[in-house]
Amino acid sequence: MKSPQRSSDDLEAGGDAPKSRNHSRRRGRGIFVAVDASIRFKSAMGCEKEIELGSHDQPTAKDVKLSQLEEQPVQVEIELPASYPDEFGIRLEELVSISCDGGLSVLKRFDGVSGLSPLLHTDLDKGICGTHEDIRRRRNKFGSNEYPLKKERNFWMFLGEASRSFTLIVLVLAALASLLLQIKTKTISHEWYDEAGIIVAVILVIFVTAISNYNQSLQFEKLNDEKRNICIEVTRNGRLVEVPIYDVVVGDIIPLKSGDQVPADGVLVSGYSLQIGEYETMGTNRTVHKDTDIDPILISGSKVEDGIGRMLVTSVGMNTQWRMPMACIPLYTGEETPLQVHLNRVVIAFGLISISVALVVFLIESCLCFMGRTKNTDGSPMFDAGKTTLDEKIDMVIKFIILGVTIIVVAVPEGLPLAVTLNIAYMTRKLLGEKVLVQKLSACEAMGSATTIVCHKTGILTLNQMEVVDVCAGRVRTHNLDTMAAELSPLLISLITEGIALNTNGSVYHPEGQSEPEVFGSATERAILNFGVKQLGMNFDEIKSKSTIFRVSPFNSRRKRRGVAVQLHDSQVRVHWKGAAKTILASCQWYMDKDNIAAMDQEKRFYFEKTIDEMSKEGLRCAALAYRKFTDGDIPESNLVLLAIIGIKDSCRPGISRAIQQCRNAGVKVCMVTGDDLLTAKAIAMQCGILRGTLDEPANTAILASEFASMSEADREEIAENIVVMGRSSPDENLLLLEALRKKGHVVAATGKGIRDAPSLRQANISLAMGIGGTAIVKECSDIIILEDNFTSIVKVIQWGRFLYTNAQRFLQFRLTVNASALIICVVVAVHSHEIPLNVAQLLWINLLTFTFGAWALASEPPMDNLMRRPPVRKGGAKRITWFCSYLCEFLKWMERKKSKKFPISRSRTKEPFITKLMWAKFVAQVSFQVSALLYLNFRGESILKLENKSLDQANKVKNTVIFNCFVFCQVFNEVECRTSYQGNTFSGILKNHLFLGTILLNVILQIIVIECLGIFFYTARLNLKQWLISIGIGFFSQVIGRFPFQAFPYLRNEDHI
Repeated sequence: MKSPQRSSDDLEAGGDAPKSRNHSRRRGRGIFVAVDASIRFKSAMGCEKEIELGSHDQPTAKDVKLSQLEEQPVQVEIELPASYPDEFGIRLEELVSISCDGGLSVLKRFDGVSGLSPLLHTDLDKGICGTHEDIRRRRNKFGSNEYPLKKERNFWMFLGEASRSFTLIVLVLAALASLLLQIKTKTISHEWYDEAGIIVAVILVIFVTAISNYNQSLQFEKLNDEKRNICIEVTRNGRLVEVPIYDVVVGDIIPLKSGDQVPADGVLVSGYSLQIGEYETMGTNRTVHKDTDIDPILISGSKVEDGIGRMLVTSVGMNTQWRMPMACIPLYTGEETPLQVHLNRVVIAFGLISISVALVVFLIESCLCFMGRTKNTDGSPMFDAGKTTLDEKIDMVIKFIILGVTIIVVAVPEGLPLAVTLNIAYMTRKLLGEKVLVQKLSACEAMGSATTIVCHKTGILTLNQMEVVDVCAGRVRTHNLDTMAAELSPLLISLITEGIALNTNGSVYHPEGQSEPEVFGSATERAILNFGVKQLGMNFDEIKSKSTIFRVSPFNSRRKRRGVAVQLHDSQVRVHWKGAAKTILASCQWYMDKDNIAAMDQEKRFYFEKTIDEMSKEGLRCAALAYRKFTDGDIPESNLVLLAIIGIKDSCRPGISRAIQQCRNAGVKVCMVTGDDLLTAKAIAMQCGILRGTLDEPANTAILASEFASMSEADREEIAENIVVMGRSSPDENLLLLEALRKKGHVVAATGKGIRDAPSLRQANISLAMGIGGTAIVKECSDIIILEDNFTSIVKVIQWGRFLYTNAQRFLQFRLTVNASALIICVVVAVHSHEIPLNVAQLLWINLLTFTFGAWALASEPPMDNLMRRPPVRKGGAKRITWFCSYLCEFLKWMERKKSKKFPISRSRTKEPFITKLMWAKFVAQVSFQVSALLYLNFRGESILKLENKSLDQANKVKNTVIFNCFVFCQVFNEVECRTSYQGNTFSGILKNHLFLGTILLNVILQIIVIECLGIFFYTARLNLKQWLISIGIGFFSQVIGRFPFQAFPYLRNEDHI
């Protein structure tokens, strides 16, 4: 058998590191180190192409020419001088070489990690001192753990994108062609204002669109900054502290556990069963076992797949081997959400309609004109064969082209995807205030359709603030822990404290000048350590110093236990186990009865099982401590001696019952999965309100995970919908539950914390990682991060997801009303009178008001409480927007499949039509009224407005201005109507939404300026008070008409899917 002491030295390398025997000789003479510098920057170099390098003030390996890339290994000679120019005993390039190929030989020349740590002024147990001056010196010498980020897009890039709209380009070219033709033929007059108005309106649309998109970009960039703000634990001055990943410096000691991501290059100090996934850093899919002898080198960006360990940081930031693992983190991109994809199809469908209509109008107008049917204002034919010049013919064609393009501009609802983007930007900003970080934008939509939430108990439903409140040891059970030490024998206390201090990943720190110690570790370990220190008088440091750990069996969710083999100062070797109470009890054949070891007969086993059940029924998490003597081989897991059963309380979060009830009212089932005993799980579920204990609850609401896993697939699917509590559950059983729920058609949101939850998160429709309790791997593969691990935040995400869907419906109804009304008016008047009452500049202005300001106003509406009083929108039909668009969309999908085999499919689509019955009724009512009123004004406007005494040109100008003004005010009041399309009170809560009121007020003010001050460009006339009142009155009456279907047909108010 290998010497336990020697194994401990190899694995732990802890305590005061011994001085290297060769250290003085190494300093006394120069040596040459051969370093294989063939560093493979595959992914890093790919990322470098897209980034802009920042400041070069910090030292990098480039300064010593160690980062030159070669296909073949090169030999780099590094001479170690007799003395160093500063206080650190090693140079930057030497540290960088440790992470390169052949780095193990370099490490051995420094006598391993024990010889390296004194050169970096690091204590392998306590870490660096961690003062501000110490951190500053290390950064200046070895660099900081920061990476250059991708170059941000500036405003001019968004301006360029906005100016590439095809319809806007055609309008500008047509206007310029008409203007140049007038200059060529010397017929230019005040009519050039029409062309100038088009150009001004186009420029205005481009700038407003660019500003809007740039604003959204800035908001998403703030969210990216939040995503990069990763915190990790490091050991400094003997304390386990949490610091941002960018504050890690060379010399830091970092504890590693399953699910962590290695934040920098380093060397393993100690480790147990440490499995590192290097598939991202090394470019190959492999898992490597790391130990302190054969392979101790750790590369930044690697993932800890199993085991525990501690590492010494040797290179950070741009000096790491792969240089940019953090720079390549997937951040917010320009990806389209499923809802945007469907709305884009609507835009394309209406685009096809508008192009068809515009082409027909263009052909009709051209034929009528060149047939001599079209008249000028003086009654003469516009075209006269033999008299009309070529330039005049070209000018006519240009006018008809502008007319056709105007119809396209009117008919295409280009702002639909923008509305979703504005909603998402607004929503993600608000959710960040609720401590929710959205990583995948489509997940927001999917959360609105969620029917089931599968969530963990600890830290989500509970506070994760654990405390030992009940203990059974030596057949003594007490709730008064302060007097417990007097009731137990010294031997039993010694064994319990030994098991607590040695079998833990936590630590106890005694600050100078303070009587209370600071305890670090997981919530469960902190509770047990506090119990040992405060109630049993445990001296953590003394126990650790008198023993040596030489073998560890790490805890995992499947085995639910952790064991250590230790050698004591008197050469005794013991094994200590800690884990789930019933799991440990099943392995015990003995128990401590005061000072004696007694055999565990059936009566005693029944007593301990009853004790565990009683604790569990009180909602306590039950853990047990056991030990036995160790002889040889693997750590024994049977024939143990039971030391104590510990009941740990973890209180429910405040307000959790109300949040669960909100989910129940919203038709969302909450299913709690936990590794605790089923009795504990049911007690906590009763406290949270998940289980109500009523007679109407279905059978199989609470089940053991092992029973569920042993069922057939068909049986699992049958009972999965009834399960709300699953005890003794592991990630494997959670995955089976998720699969069964999804096969039954549920939209499932699942929470995850550890690395083994990753498959479950990938199986779920929406994956939710915990910001505090979650590991780096889980956060990376999740859609949404709940930063404070609070279940109430999940409820907020559901509410905002439904808000996103509802707001898209609002804007679609608003936008289609505008487009349909304008299209019908323009086509009818164009065919009848060979001109349109709304010119290009006016239509572009209306487009701007509805496209940008309308989207801003409707996006600012907060989610309403009644959203959580409706059932979730079922999957399958956000693409069923209208029956006509449905056929067009299917045709477009078929065309896209011809180009590509893949097409994004939404997980949050609804089987109900996106445009509901009430929306259809409102749409028809609004369009009918607006078209009727404005067409009546167009054909009878002179008499209605008393314009008979004015000239024909002036009368037409005033009439068209009133039509334009009426149309704008119809959309202003229509916007107010759309914000509460399914509530009885249109103005409910409007005074609280200052952004909505400000946008509406801005629309009115800008419209007044356009009519009264910019008529030269928009070809409008100033209106008197009567004409203004007529415009406002028609607009207000359009809102009354919009209310009519809601008031006249009560059955439309109760649509569940609205």
